[in-house]
Amino acid sequence: MTETLTTSMPLRVVIACDTFPPDINGASRFAERLAAGLVRSGNEVHVIAPAHNKTPGSFTEVHDGSPMMVHRLKSFRVIQHKTLRFAWPFKLKAKANKLLRQIKPDAVHINSHMIVGRYLLKSAQELGIRVIATNHIMPENLIKYSLVIPRWAEKWVMNLAWKDAGRVLKKADVVTTPTRRAAELLEKASGLTGVLAVSCGIEASKFANQTPTSNENPRILFLGRLDYEKHVHNLLKAVALLPKELDVQVEIVGDGGEREYLENLAQELDINKNIEFRGHINDRELPKAYERATLFAMPSIAELQSIATMEAMASGRPVVAADAMALPHLVHDGDNGYLFPPDDVQAFSAALKKVLTASQEELDRLSENSLHLIESHDIDRTIRIFEGLYRGEAEEREESADNLATYSLPIGQLSKRVSRSIMLARQRSAELRARAESASADLRQRAEEARGDVIERIEEVREDVAFAARRIEIRVRKGIKKAAERLRREEQ
Repeated sequence: MTETLTTSMPLRVVIACDTFPPDINGASRFAERLAAGLVRSGNEVHVIAPAHNKTPGSFTEVHDGSPMMVHRLKSFRVIQHKTLRFAWPFKLKAKANKLLRQIKPDAVHINSHMIVGRYLLKSAQELGIRVIATNHIMPENLIKYSLVIPRWAEKWVMNLAWKDAGRVLKKADVVTTPTRRAAELLEKASGLTGVLAVSCGIEASKFANQTPTSNENPRILFLGRLDYEKHVHNLLKAVALLPKELDVQVEIVGDGGEREYLENLAQELDINKNIEFRGHINDRELPKAYERATLFAMPSIAELQSIATMEAMASGRPVVAADAMALPHLVHDGDNGYLFPPDDVQAFSAALKKVLTASQEELDRLSENSLHLIESHDIDRTIRIFEGLYRGEAEEREESADNLATYSLPIGQLSKRVSRSIMLARQRSAELRARAESASADLRQRAEEARGDVIERIEEVREDVAFAARRIEIRVRKGIKKAAERLRREEQ
């Protein structure tokens, strides 16, 4: 058993990922926010992940506002995916051994059982380093990227994949996954026991705003990968069934292999004028996308949590989601939004219409309940739980607050006291966000001004150098001319 560390001692942690920013997906965003939160708590963090280009190596990178050391591994692009890359497995074990011996971490946190996580777990085990494993993967998602698995063999391959996950993850000291439902699925499918449910967590203040939810100009937002398992095609079909007089606008943020198909589908359904495909947006634009939405739609059938749904809730937006996997854990039907049977486009459309035609009083109720439920997913508590797991505080196998019995109780209408408390917290958070944005804008402006000053100074120096070079050139030419004249005189 690995040594237990004292609570006050800063930690040195390795976070091993098969996907990490600039990749855009739930697993990479969780790893980024966890790493940044640990750094802000005074810990030293090293991330080991595939290189996002052809240049491996160790670099100081800034993620979510925090500097950390990221060790980028030699990687290759996944052929079936626009941006995803995988680490080159050959010699990875030797590389993992070398990095862990250099870093000497207190704990290794693997964020998948695939290539990077698998090899780092082996190395950590051999070196006697404590390992925490978090599962973000459903084999169903990976099957769709395979070019070689025939349809008739998919179920058999999925069973093998789950068993493989269990075989790898059981070697870790502790296994976690974002929700209790995901933990139960992992235990049932892989044969593991004692899986902890720890929310990915969210810094809700980053998405706080004081813009009330409104259907005056109804707008639906979807944010995520445009890949098959997200079932965005069902959203388009559901929107096509809405009454034309609603004139609903749909904003689709993200990219993926299904984008071209979805754009063509919107045209076939004659709703392309109502659909805006925005692609990826930056972190500054992200909160604004939620803020201008009437509701957030998540038709996916394979979410182990859904960070985008949590961000929408933190923005005070109602959510309409598929009653699949972990989404019912976030969307409490009738409280902060509505659930619909997966792939039931008629029910999906009816749920969308219910929100888009609701009274302002009803929209306010749904909005407040989203804000109330998201309080249980505070990222500070998530970070504290993982710090305890890294230290080996096994007697406190704590789960996040969304696993308390009170979280699942029906809300209905919040009491005036709770409602007022949420509104005050929302106001304070929105003010903090506004100040942070103002400070960031000021810093960006100063950086631009400094950059302008530097460029101006460089130009001045360049002019000085050019002038000096011209003077030297003139002197050299004069010197050469004089020397030539002397030579001629001597020859005469």
